[in-house]
Amino acid sequence: MEKEELEEIARDADSLTAVAREMLRTEMLSRGMAAPLASAEAAEISASKDETPSPVVIARYGGVPEAVLAKSMLDSAGIESFLGDENLVRLDWFYSNLVGGIKLMVREEDAETARALLEKNIPEKLEVAGVGEYAQPACPKCGSLDVSFNELNKQIAYTGFFLGVPIHVNRKGGKCHACGHEWDQP
Repeated sequence: MEKEELEEIARDADSLTAVAREMLRTEMLSRGMAAPLASAEAAEISASKDETPSPVVIARYGGVPEAVLAKSMLDSAGIESFLGDENLVRLDWFYSNLVGGIKLMVREEDAETARALLEKNIPEKLEVAGVGEYAQPACPKCGSLDVSFNELNKQIAYTGFFLGVPIHVNRKGGKCHACGHEWDQP
């Protein structure tokens, strides 16, 4: 903007938001122009910029899918979050343990709500539109819903890593992450 345009906006500075007034003042001062006085509200905003809260780690995940799923749950609930070290783990999943996993971070004031949301139990049955009712698979031994099927056989994968040959072999059947029970998939 030209000098005259800034001066015209400055004459009606009360119609601007506090942030816009502060930006106008900063721009005019940087050009050596007489700027409108900073209001108490604008001073409070610039002071609050110095006290930016740091994000809080509320969970750590070893794999990208779990981390992205948890982040999407928070996003759906309107809680702003981001994943730390996600890209590093995406490059090579062996780095996950090295960096302490993928970190799910939120604002400090949202941390308690986010933790409570992530700790909710998995429902035993879901109603799926157009399909009907879906029953979650459960461990036949303990009944836990924290199960997975056909997951990566880590013994073979780690051995392949040390030999320099990528070997991707999936274990057949199910595994309970709560009690460790393994079973053949029917």
